[in-house]
Amino acid sequence: MELLALPQNPTIEIVEDSKIVNPSKTRFIEANTLQVSLSHLKEDCIIPVFAKDNETTISHYSFINTVQEVLHEILGSNTQLKLDIRVSHVIKGRIPSAIGKPAKELLEHEKTIYYERMAFVFEIPEIYEIINGNRVNLCVGGVRAYNQENLFSKKSIEKFKVFVGFQNTVCTNLCISTDGLKADLRVGSTMELKEKVYELFHSYDRQSHLNTMKAMLNYSITEEEFAHLIGKMKMYNYQSKEVKKQLFPISITDTQINSIVKDYHTDIDFMKSEDGTIHLWNLYNLFTEANKSTYIDLNLERNANAYEFLQYLTSFKQNNARCWYLY
Repeated sequence: MELLALPQNPTIEIVEDSKIVNPSKTRFIEANTLQVSLSHLKEDCIIPVFAKDNETTISHYSFINTVQEVLHEILGSNTQLKLDIRVSHVIKGRIPSAIGKPAKELLEHEKTIYYERMAFVFEIPEIYEIINGNRVNLCVGGVRAYNQENLFSKKSIEKFKVFVGFQNTVCTNLCISTDGLKADLRVGSTMELKEKVYELFHSYDRQSHLNTMKAMLNYSITEEEFAHLIGKMKMYNYQSKEVKKQLFPISITDTQINSIVKDYHTDIDFMKSEDGTIHLWNLYNLFTEANKSTYIDLNLERNANAYEFLQYLTSFKQNNARCWYLY
C-alpha cells in the first residue's frame, strides 16, 4: 500500500462530523443512523461492560482513536483527515440516585446512554484518483456492533470490522474491495487492534482496487440486460439451494433493488444514457447508493458484495460470455 508517499511532520487535523454540513446524499450510510461527534462518544457515553466480571469493553471512542493513531504513524502528521461518525440503536440508562424516578422527570445528568452500533470513516483527501470525472478519496473506517457480542458473559475476545478503500466524493458512496475489508477482526485489547489494523493496511492493494473500478468504465449493459438483471436479482432468493450454489451470491434486498431501478432512471450522476445503456461504473454506484439503507452491522459486507458482483459482471463482459443474471 502506497500510503507513505505523503509529507511528514505537523499534526493531524480531524474535522469532526459535528462541523460538517450533510445535505441528503452526502452521508456514507443512511439507515436509521444519527451523526455524532468524537467528543460526544468520549464525554457523554458510558462504556458497556461484560456483566459477569464487570470488565470493560473497548469503547467506540477507543476504537476510533486507535485507528487514528495508526493513520498518524503511517501517513505522517501533516495529513488532513475528515471524520464522519454515525451511530444507531441508543441504549438508555440512569444513575443509581435516579432509580424509581419517572422518565419524564429525569434530569440530563441523571441519564446515561451508549450506542449499540457505530460506524465511522476517516476520509483522506490528499490520496485520490479520478474515475469518469468522479473524485474518489482514500478512506479508512470501521464498524462496532455490541449486538454481536455476548455482554452477559465474562470478558472475551471482541469483534470489530475495519476497512480501507475509497469514497466517491460525488455521493459519498463507499467503494470497498474484498482485500480492503476485515469483517471479523477479533482482539482482546487496543494494542492487538492496532496490530490488526496495520496488517490490513499493508495487505490492501490500492492500485489493483483502482484498476478494477476503472475497468468497469469499459463495459456497459443495455436496457434489456438491465431489466434481466433486476428480474434475476429478485428471483435469486427464491431459488433452490442447489441452484444457488451455481450462482453468484448476492446480499442486496428487494427494497434496495427497487432503489437501483428508480436511480437508473432519475439519478443525475449515475443514471442510464439516452439509449438506455449504463456502464458498469455507474451501475456499481447505483448499488453502493442503495446499500446506504443497510443497518450498520451489515453495511460493510453488503458493500463489498456489491463490488464483487460488479467485478463478476465485468469478467463476463470482458470474455463476451453469457451470464445468468443478464440473459
